[in-house]
Amino acid sequence: MKKNSYIGISFIILVFGIIFIPKIINRIKSTSIVKNDRMSASNPVANEKLSYIKLNGAPKKVPEFAFLDQDSILITNHDYKGKVYIAEFFFTSCPTICPKMNKNLVYLQNKLKDDENFGVASFTINPKFDTPKRLKKYAEKYKVIDPDWHFLTGDREDIYELANAGFNIYAAENPDVPGGFEHNGYFALIDQEGYIRSRYDASGNPIIYYRGTIGVKEKVDENGEEEQITILLEDIKKLLDKNE
Repeated sequence: MKKNSYIGISFIILVFGIIFIPKIINRIKSTSIVKNDRMSASNPVANEKLSYIKLNGAPKKVPEFAFLDQDSILITNHDYKGKVYIAEFFFTSCPTICPKMNKNLVYLQNKLKDDENFGVASFTINPKFDTPKRLKKYAEKYKVIDPDWHFLTGDREDIYELANAGFNIYAAENPDVPGGFEHNGYFALIDQEGYIRSRYDASGNPIIYYRGTIGVKEKVDENGEEEQITILLEDIKKLLDKNE
C-alpha cells in the first residue's frame, strides 16, 4: 500500500516538473521578473535611459541659488542652463574625502575637455574659511581648466539649505570629525534643464547620486563599494548627446 502511494506521489512530481519547470525558466529569462543585465545586485544597470529623481511625484529640479565663485563672479543656477553639470559639496581644508572627490572631478574634466556644455558646481560647506581667494588657489592646485567649473561660496545658511533640502546631500558642522565638517561624498548629475538625473540600480531603482570618493584605478574601497566614476562619465555623455 505504501509502495503504491510513493509511486503515485512520484508520478505527480514528475508531471508537475514536465509542465511547470519550463514555464518557470522561461519566465525567469523574460523581463517579467528580471532583465539579464540586472542579475547582479551590486552593479548599476548599463544601457538604460536615465531616471528623473522625483519628489512628490514630480521630477526634482535644482533650486535657485546665487553664490560667488573663485573669481568673485556671481554665479547662479541659470548660468548652468543648457549644460550638463555635476554638483558636489566639499571644503578646501578637508583632510579625508574631498581630495579624492576633486581628483575624480579633474579626471572627468580632462575626459570632457572638448565639450563646452559640461560643467561643475563645487559648493563649500565652510564658507567662513573658503573665500574666493582661497578657492582660487584650490582650483589652481587641482589644475582646474574648465571655465564652467565654479567653486562657490556665500551665506552659510543658504549653502546648507541647498545641500540638505535642495539636493538632499547631507552636510553639517561636527567638531568631533576630522576637519570639523561632515558630508556625503556624493556627486549629483544635473541635465540641461536643471533636473537631477541618475541611472538605475540592479533592482530597477534610481541610484540618485554617484559615489565620488573612489577612483577608477581603485575599483573598490575598503568597504567593498565599487567606483562609479566610470558610469558617471557614461551618463554625462548620454545627456550631452541628448539621448535622454
